[in-house]
Amino acid sequence: MRLSRFAAVGVASLVLVAAGGVVAQSALTQVPAEVTAGAYKLDSDHGKVTWSVSHLGFSTYTGQFVNVQAELKLDPANPSASSLTAIIPLTDVNSGSDGLNGHLQTPDFFDTANHPTATFVSRSVTVDADDPTEATVVGDLTLRGVTRPVTMEVDFNQAGPSMGGTYRAGFDGEATIKRSDFGITYGIPMGLGDEVELHIEGEFILQP
Repeated sequence: MRLSRFAAVGVASLVLVAAGGVVAQSALTQVPAEVTAGAYKLDSDHGKVTWSVSHLGFSTYTGQFVNVQAELKLDPANPSASSLTAIIPLTDVNSGSDGLNGHLQTPDFFDTANHPTATFVSRSVTVDADDPTEATVVGDLTLRGVTRPVTMEVDFNQAGPSMGGTYRAGFDGEATIKRSDFGITYGIPMGLGDEVELHIEGEFILQP
């Protein structure tokens, strides 16, 4: 897998795959060309953005954004026509520390009173020529009112019916951003990392 490690926003993440046809929704598949085309929504219980950042060089601090919302339009026969949009609620962050969770809401970081969410909107999807289960997704991440391009490297896991009979497609992704690009400079250059790595996990449910 390739992709970096933020919301996000974040965020993100999370999409696609290769050329081919469409098959019946009756069996699990790890072949991208066999995935059912259509409109998908993220199962927010199985979709998270995990972030990690250097803490003064002593450790790598990790947290998660939950309750992410995302919509995926998937076209395995023409992957470049696929698209992903995601909304990451910045108030729904879990760092493992109540004090840090609160600090992240302030103008030092996310300033959620004025910018409660981050968004990601894809602009292109390119499948790896050598491995159709990998794709590069380029899009725009908006955080604190600032929009910057972000590149995610996405891996297709599998698709097919899950418990309860819903048809799902699962992906993992990674991306790296610089928080200073979005005006978040607290702790820089004192040692709090500027680069934030994002790991994105998503199970998308095919819509009727």
